[in-house]
Amino acid sequence: MNNIIPVVTGLFSLTCWLLFGYTFSRDRSRYRNCYLLFLALLSMFPFVINIAGRHGNLVAVIIVDTVIFLLLLVPFFLIYNGIVMMIKEGRKLSHALSLSLGIAIFIGETLVIVFAILYSVTYDSEKFKTIYRTMWFIAGAAFTFTVIYISLSFLMFMIYTLFLQIVPRQRDFDYVIIHGAGLLKGDRISRLLEDRLNKAIDIYRLDPTPPKLIPSGGQGIDETVSEAEAMKKYLLEHEIPESDIILEDKSRTTLENLKFSKQILDAQEGRKYTALVTSNYHVYRALRYCHKIGLSCTGIGSRVAFYYWPSALIREFIAIHAEKKHAVIFVVGWMISMIPVWLMAAR
Repeated sequence: MNNIIPVVTGLFSLTCWLLFGYTFSRDRSRYRNCYLLFLALLSMFPFVINIAGRHGNLVAVIIVDTVIFLLLLVPFFLIYNGIVMMIKEGRKLSHALSLSLGIAIFIGETLVIVFAILYSVTYDSEKFKTIYRTMWFIAGAAFTFTVIYISLSFLMFMIYTLFLQIVPRQRDFDYVIIHGAGLLKGDRISRLLEDRLNKAIDIYRLDPTPPKLIPSGGQGIDETVSEAEAMKKYLLEHEIPESDIILEDKSRTTLENLKFSKQILDAQEGRKYTALVTSNYHVYRALRYCHKIGLSCTGIGSRVAFYYWPSALIREFIAIHAEKKHAVIFVVGWMISMIPVWLMAAR
C-alpha cells in the first residue's frame, strides 16, 4: 500500500501539469491558467513528501513551517514596500496599494492568531460558545476569510505573471511592438519606457534576422510630441536603422496601442511572427487584449524597479477583476469562501 501512494500522488501531479500545459499552449491569456498552475504546484507537495520515505514527516514539517514563515513575512514586506513606493513616487492613492494590502493582511493574520488562542483556552466551553456567537467575532471572521481569499487569489495571479517571464520563447521575430508610456516634461523618455525600449533593442540585436520595431503611443494633452516619436528618437540614438522602425502614433490607451499596431501588421506582407514588449507586470493583461482583437503575439516583459513592482502588479490584478466576467467569478468565489462565516451567523 505504501508503495502505491507515491505512484498515485505522482500521477495526480503529472495530470495537473499536463492539463496546465495543454491550456497554456492553447492560450496564454486565459485566467484559468492562474488556477491550473497553482494547482499543479500544490500537487507536487504530497508527491515530494511521499517519495521522501521515512523522512516524509520531516519534509512535511519543513514545508509547512516555511510556508507559515513566508505568510507571516508578507504583510511586513508589503508595508515596507508601500512606504518606499510613496517616498520615491509620491503620495498618491495608486502608490498606497501595497501599503494598504499589507495592513489588511497583517490585521487578518493577527485575527487568525487571536482566534486560535481564544479557541485553545476556551475549547469546548460555554464561554467560547458565547464569544463565538457575538457579532464582533463573526465580523472578525468575515474580515479574516476575505483577506485570505483575496491573498490567495492575488498569489495565484502573481505566480502566473512570474511564470510568463521565465517560460522559454522563440527568438526569430518579424515585428516587435513596443508598448508606450507617458513622457516626462512633454518629450522625455521615462525610466519605465526606457526599460521597454532597451528590451526591444536587445531582442532586435539577438534576432538572426532583425525584426521591424513598432513603437506605439499617441500624443497626450501634456506632451509636445507623441510617445512613438520620442521612442523613435531613442531607437535612432541607439543605432537602430530608421528603415526598421514603423511608427504607431495615434493610440491613447493600451487597447488602442494593440488595435492600431495590428492594423499596421495587417497591411504588411509575408510572415508576421510578432513580439509585444511591455513592463513585466503588464504582460498578462496586454496578452488578454491581444486575444480580444485577434492579435497573435508573444508577450515579453521588461524589468521595472523592484520597489515599483508589487503596487503595479496589484493594479493589474484589480484591472483584470474589474472586467464583468471576472468580477462575477471573483464575487461568487468569495461567497463560497465565506460559507463557514454564514454558518456561524446562522447559529
